Amino acid sequence: MGFVLTFGVVSMLADVVYEGARSITGPYLATLGATAVMVGFITGFGEAVALVLRLGTGPLADRTRKYWPLTIAGYALTVLAVPLLALASSLWQASALVIMERFGKAVRTPARDTMLSHAGTEIGRGKAFAIHEALDQSGALLGPLLVGLMIAVSGYQLGFGVLAIPGALALVAVLLLRRAVPAPERFDAQAVTAHAVERGSRAPRVPLPARFWWYSAFTAVSMFGFSTFGVISYHLEVQQVMPSALIPVTYAVSMGAAALAALASGALYDKIGLRGLLIALPLTAAVPFLSFTTTPGLVWAGAVVWGRPLESTNPPSGPPSRTLFRLPGAGPGTASSPPSTAWPGWRGPPLLGPSTRPPSQGSSSLPS
Repeated sequence: MGFVLTFGVVSMLADVVYEGARSITGPYLATLGATAVMVGFITGFGEAVALVLRLGTGPLADRTRKYWPLTIAGYALTVLAVPLLALASSLWQASALVIMERFGKAVRTPARDTMLSHAGTEIGRGKAFAIHEALDQSGALLGPLLVGLMIAVSGYQLGFGVLAIPGALALVAVLLLRRAVPAPERFDAQAVTAHAVERGSRAPRVPLPARFWWYSAFTAVSMFGFSTFGVISYHLEVQQVMPSALIPVTYAVSMGAAALAALASGALYDKIGLRGLLIALPLTAAVPFLSFTTTPGLVWAGAVVWGRPLESTNPPSGPPSRTLFRLPGAGPGTASSPPSTAWPGWRGPPLLGPSTRPPSQGSSSLPS
């Protein structure tokens, strides 16, 4: 529990940094001469870097088992890139730093979540990820509010510069946690045993089920026209819909709506399954008609709606598992796999391969 809580604090501090920065990226790029198209490309490309590159960093973490180095490097990239935005004097410099911050997210997330999954073996993986997510989301609320206050005091440079403080604290905290718990896999006795028995072998490749591809197609279609907040905030700044200091507050409102939506979509999923996610389609369609107006009241409503489909198109909160996209033959008792190799199509490390222990009386020989 101490490991999970401390990692939650690390993520909270990091969220203060990068969510605070994302709340004003659009307006800041506008001050450097960016057009709406350029802001959309830069912020969209950054999100692609943060997500698509995990297809490489996840298997890299599994193959090398260098979970701590990858996690620390990812946090370091983020906490260095964001405060440096205060010193950017050109659009290309700011764009490079925005993408660098997102690259840090891609590097650390698979390795960090794998370590959390080991700790979750003792206290329950759902509980572990819920605690971590709650602390993480609190940072997403506090960061934009802090930035908005600093902008009101002295402008964008101070808004970015102040984020160096929580960034430094996050880096110190993760280094101390690394020193205290150098091998988080010790929390997971089954994983240690399986790795020792199967060292040198390779897990079999299992094809991804059709349900995974249908879900991926649904997510792609529903998010295809979904604007990044960078473009929305750019519009609010250029059209002078509201004071600059209030723009980060709208992002904080979106983060709060996303947190509540996670609870609602999770409950809806439990009742009616993936059909409940169809609510994301009309909500996504409503965003342009609300967020891109010049009426403040509609913009605030748009902030709430923008946060809602953001969570609705994700699976229920918690560690990625095989409960949503089950492997062929996997029954209800299949345990969730560590997040870095949650996609069953990956040829994972020995740790994730089928157990070689003979099934005991009443036990299952399914992979876990």
